[in-house]
Amino acid sequence: MSITTGDTLPEASFLKMSENGPEEVSLSGLTAGRKVVIFGLPGAFSRTCSAAHLPSFLRVKDDLKAKGVEDIICISVNDPFVMKAWAEETGAEAAGLHLLADAAGDFTQAIGMAFDAPVVGFHGRSQRYAMVVEDGKVMLLQAEDKPGVCEASTGEALLAAM
Repeated sequence: MSITTGDTLPEASFLKMSENGPEEVSLSGLTAGRKVVIFGLPGAFSRTCSAAHLPSFLRVKDDLKAKGVEDIICISVNDPFVMKAWAEETGAEAAGLHLLADAAGDFTQAIGMAFDAPVVGFHGRSQRYAMVVEDGKVMLLQAEDKPGVCEASTGEALLAAM
């Protein structure tokens, strides 16, 4: 069953690259007492993720912050090395977005957002979604109905729904 508005996020750990190598980051540490946006996508460097999904959050970053969002977090079933390289290449790191690796897909599976698309080599990847989370509770969730579509989960669509 997929997570829905009103649910509390499960505890999870992600990986990010630091100057000392991969570092574990807890979801509760990112969300406790805070209003954050979390968006998930199938894969770093993939076409729609790079051309549409991630850039949409870069475009509305300041508008989201004006609505009280303290952090914008991107989660993908990738390794932390890939997420770091993608953050640097797209300008997401410089813009202050946090790109985190759900390396084994545990969080993605726990919230019911995992899918497979073998034709493009995606196994256990994340569906596209975007959510507003306050103190660990999902206040607004927008998920795509079909793989390959990036409309309801864009930064602009989430902002408009807030």
